[in-house]
Amino acid sequence: MKSLFCRFIEDRSGATAIEYGLIAALIAAALVSGMTVIGGAINNTMDGAANHIKNSQ
Repeated sequence: MKSLFCRFIEDRSGATAIEYGLIAALIAAALVSGMTVIGGAINNTMDGAANHIKNSQ
């Protein structure tokens, strides 16, 4: 039983998969937050343009 536990502790293949999963999750979170900020800025720009066109008529 002790050798099985030691072998489990020394196995690094699962740790690599978890690390890749964490990196992918961090990249996804950064992309979502970046797109949210950019989307808000684009929305404000389009609203400003629409109001300018509406008021100039």
